[in-house]
Amino acid sequence: MVRIGLTGGIGSGKSTVARLLAEHGAVIIDADQLARQVVAPGTRGLAEIAEHFGTGVLQADGGLDRASLAAIVFADPQQRSVLEGITHPQIKQLTKERFAQAADGDVVVHDMPLLVEQGLSDNYDLVVVVHVPLERRIERLMNDRAMSRQEAQSRIDSQATDAQRARIADEIVDNSGDLDDLAQSVNDLWVRRIEPMQRTHS
Repeated sequence: MVRIGLTGGIGSGKSTVARLLAEHGAVIIDADQLARQVVAPGTRGLAEIAEHFGTGVLQADGGLDRASLAAIVFADPQQRSVLEGITHPQIKQLTKERFAQAADGDVVVHDMPLLVEQGLSDNYDLVVVVHVPLERRIERLMNDRAMSRQEAQSRIDSQATDAQRARIADEIVDNSGDLDDLAQSVNDLWVRRIEPMQRTHS
């Protein structure tokens, strides 16, 4: 098995890179998807969140009101730490289970926004960082996710810096162009680095 850590700041297009890698045959473990799973209605994670943050972070149907919770945790690092203390151990366990389900010859890509922040770079055979200039990321968050400039900057500031991500990167994928450019970059990465690793690890 080839273990690849894929990361990048919010608005970098990391999920698009994951999808392109999947088209080459990679198995994707999506940390954001697992994060949603551990706070789904009826889970222990959601119950603990409601207990700490109050029912104001719940929707009328009992599901998590992500916008209300985000407004709290991105304004207060201490509250964000509480949330991470609830969700991260459960996400870590699910991630471990997903890796265990992969076959020996698989290329497994862990799409992980907080790879740098959690100090996980040594867990992978290859760390791939998706990079987009800061101002372009702010524009994308404002246009695609209807964030204000202040909200976009706050989300970016809560994550690792570009320099921190660059320091742990084995490969940096530039996503400042269009989708065709990105697809070509991912194809190059696959042929140049990932396929040879897959042959070695099989």
